[in-house]
Amino acid sequence: MKRIYTLILGALAMVAVALVSAFIAMRLAIHGREAVVPPLIGLTVDQATESAASKGLHVTLENHFYSAEVPAGRILAQDPAPGSRVRRDWPIRITESLGGQRVTIPDLTGESERAATVTIRRLSLELGSVAHLATSGDPDVVLAQSPPAGASGADSPRVSLIVSDAASPTDPSAQQAYVMPSLLGLNYSTATERAAAAGLHLIVNPDVPTPGTAPVSGSPVTIATPTGQAIYNPAPTDAAPLPATPSTSGTISSQWPQAGRRVVRGDAVHISFSHSSGR
Repeated sequence: MKRIYTLILGALAMVAVALVSAFIAMRLAIHGREAVVPPLIGLTVDQATESAASKGLHVTLENHFYSAEVPAGRILAQDPAPGSRVRRDWPIRITESLGGQRVTIPDLTGESERAATVTIRRLSLELGSVAHLATSGDPDVVLAQSPPAGASGADSPRVSLIVSDAASPTDPSAQQAYVMPSLLGLNYSTATERAAAAGLHLIVNPDVPTPGTAPVSGSPVTIATPTGQAIYNPAPTDAAPLPATPSTSGTISSQWPQAGRRVVRGDAVHISFSHSSGR
């Protein structure tokens, strides 16, 4: 009988050791597939690519912006932020600096879409979104553009257009229409200025609530920030506690309406900010 107990205890011990070993191996495997995002800001695209590859990651060049502080060809912004822990082969989105703006945005209103495109490319600018708007006037005429003509403080070389169509107008506010500018990758201050140029205002989407907190029902909350005001409009719930103020730090990761859509002066633009990426 004693021999049987000894065998049983030995078998249980072996099972326990096997389970512990499997748990440790699983933990090592999981963490072995993780990587810490390196700092890329200030590097060239080639240097950033090499640095990311050394961590098992890769870079995706998403935007080009003008910058008076960061030299041309250097990384201006990145997402996820340095130090974030992500899965291997995770893409790091980067924005390349074009240096200071050297080209004044031309006046394209009144030109055809093709002529405006030729002008944009001749000045080494980029054609952004092109939206078409029904009007009673001549077709194929640029009605509006973003950034506006003569802008010397543009943050991007991308120029978006609204071009007329031949159909009869169906929207009485058509003459007040603008091309929705892209706010992605901008900070709150710059985005506010860019939206205000078209008579738009920003609404900051709430951050994901932390455990134990919930949005509160009721009227929208206007939040004062160092650069202006943002309107927080939480979804109705039965919870009573007031949630944390939505953060306007970091860079804008999403917007609605999307860039290139037709918007009217006074419209609201919903934006969200990127934070350190999860796994």
